Amino acid sequence: MADAVKPDRLQCIEDAVSYALSHRIRIEILCLLNEAVYTASELASHTPWSLPVISYHLKEMLVAGSIEVAKIGKVRNVDQNFYRAVELPVVDDEQAESLPSEVKQEYAAVILQAIIAESLGALRAQKLNQPLVRMMWDWFNLGKRGRQELADEQLESWERIVEIAARDANRRAESGEAGKSVIAVMLGFERSNTSRSPASSTNRLSPREIG
Repeated sequence: MADAVKPDRLQCIEDAVSYALSHRIRIEILCLLNEAVYTASELASHTPWSLPVISYHLKEMLVAGSIEVAKIGKVRNVDQNFYRAVELPVVDDEQAESLPSEVKQEYAAVILQAIIAESLGALRAQKLNQPLVRMMWDWFNLGKRGRQELADEQLESWERIVEIAARDANRRAESGEAGKSVIAVMLGFERSNTSRSPASSTNRLSPREIG
């Protein structure tokens, strides 16, 4: 991937996400910080890159707002930053409605950054060609009622996924079975390109999926 605009020239959260996802090292850092809090040296120990290289990218990502400092702690009597992925409080639909548009945009940017980083990391690790992988996408022309029904279906599906994970955690606690990290994603949004007419949908491949 070609590198993006430097963080000190970034103008908005959209640019920050594009910057974070424009380099393999930053993608791997994001994936690691999605799961835990790390110092620069700990991140270097989990990757093939040197501490100076990791430190450089951490500094740039911090300036861009792509990551944040969870705390500053002592490591061998030296102050060190402990980094993490940007954390956001969970909000329901009613709470989301009351948020300013710029805050909603930040929520979307942070979530999308995590999704894309994990997806690109899995693609590079050849995890997307394994059994039980499910990848589906398409675009639909929906009226007001259809849009609401889709949103409701996605919310109900997500709640069932959370229940599945809880039941599985209980089973594994009893059996001692080790689990594997699996990404589940739910997206539903209006396309940026609205120039196509509904009739044009008959000319495309459907559905676009693997699994």
